[in-house]
Amino acid sequence: MSKHLHRVRSGLLNAACALYWGVLGCSSDGPVREVPRHEGTLGAEAAQLLAGSIRIPTVNPPGDERPLAAYFAGALRGAGLEAKVIDTPAGPGPAGAAQRGRALVWGLLRGRGERPPLVLLSHLDVVPAESPAWSVDPFAGIQRDGFVLGRGAQDAKGVSVVHLVALAELARRGQPLRRDIVFLGTPDEEAGGVAGAGWVARERPDLLRGARNLITEGGGVLVKGDDQPSLWSVGVTEKSPCWLRLSARGTPGHGAAPLRDAAAPKLVAALSKLDQLELPVRVLPAVEDMFAAMAPAAAEDADAFRDLSARLREDTAFRERFLAEPGYDALVRNTLAITVLEGSSRTNVVAGEVRAHLDVRLLPDEVCSKFAERVQHIVGDPEVRVEILLTFPSNRSPTDTPLFRTLERIAARHDPRAIVVPRMSIGFTDAHWFRDLGIVSYGFTPRWHRAGEERGIHGPNERISVRNLERGVTTMIEIILDFDATD
Repeated sequence: MSKHLHRVRSGLLNAACALYWGVLGCSSDGPVREVPRHEGTLGAEAAQLLAGSIRIPTVNPPGDERPLAAYFAGALRGAGLEAKVIDTPAGPGPAGAAQRGRALVWGLLRGRGERPPLVLLSHLDVVPAESPAWSVDPFAGIQRDGFVLGRGAQDAKGVSVVHLVALAELARRGQPLRRDIVFLGTPDEEAGGVAGAGWVARERPDLLRGARNLITEGGGVLVKGDDQPSLWSVGVTEKSPCWLRLSARGTPGHGAAPLRDAAAPKLVAALSKLDQLELPVRVLPAVEDMFAAMAPAAAEDADAFRDLSARLREDTAFRERFLAEPGYDALVRNTLAITVLEGSSRTNVVAGEVRAHLDVRLLPDEVCSKFAERVQHIVGDPEVRVEILLTFPSNRSPTDTPLFRTLERIAARHDPRAIVVPRMSIGFTDAHWFRDLGIVSYGFTPRWHRAGEERGIHGPNERISVRNLERGVTTMIEIILDFDATD
């Protein structure tokens, strides 16, 4: 994070304390009291809570999620729910510096205990926001023209708020469910979740209270058009991250007299080979099932979607059209993106070591260590070192479950023609930590969008409409109530 962004972040956090934490107490270690309920629609209530949460920046690194955890805990307690702020491990930050203020928020809508709990999972941290690319201050939590704007509006403070307001409304109705509903907002997801959801899975599974089902981010409702069915995508698996660092060493010196064994040219040559790498196309059964489910809404490509593997092999025109769509292309092969470049900070200084990061996403049946070995072989230079920064395996939740059938019923109520699509995500979420525990974990946020409307996620001018927040809350309540009625 730049010094300028850090100063902006600190100033905004102080402003958030002055404007929004006066009710709670500015000290994150102090008492957490009630957040006033907005007197209006559930959408307006969610919008107000979301705007306040955006004003508490949680850019990772360093994270500093504890103030936001306390803010949400106050809202939960104000609605009559149990809530705790639980400190989590700091973990390493940039250049090995310790991250600070890491914490999660845990809440409970207590039921009658007749069925295992359902967990609603979201994360508190956000990615950085490059202010010049935004039309508004990304941490001001502005409401304008029916939208809430700011970093985290969708990913994933908006998810947290939908979960929270749904539980608050159920608590206000005063009719106990047959099962507990656990609210869980964790830190560190944007950096892999090792110090957040991963820590819960390893060290504090008791917070899940024996849950067998979990809902988190990773899916939504795609509106195709008035004459087409909506697509309700439900994340059931995801590609596995394989984040790599390439480092090259050489003789440092003055830029006016570069030496033949300088580090930067070695790294550039290695990256050039990798950038030209053509990774093979493979269609896994999960992706085959996904496109077969989408076929009724695929118009002229319906037949091809029903037999994706064969058509990609045999139909050149379809193959070119399919692979030209980046989101589709990434579902049928491993991907490799060159992201971070690090070297000398001075134009006239030849660095003794330079580094690059690769964001590699593997198909779920592949292993990062094997891919790293392949990268080392392709680079073909023993003076360029390949290291694994982050990886974890991927697995899949089944779809023949009561929770999946609940989602199918809710989709049919909203749109009788709706198609529920079990989805493999090209990104990753914290769901995999809980799938590893045997918990059925689905990525689904009741959020309606048209193609391209979610581009603000990790980009500039991230926003969500108040109407979408309202529909999200009411639909999440429907999901909870329907699932609670199942055996």
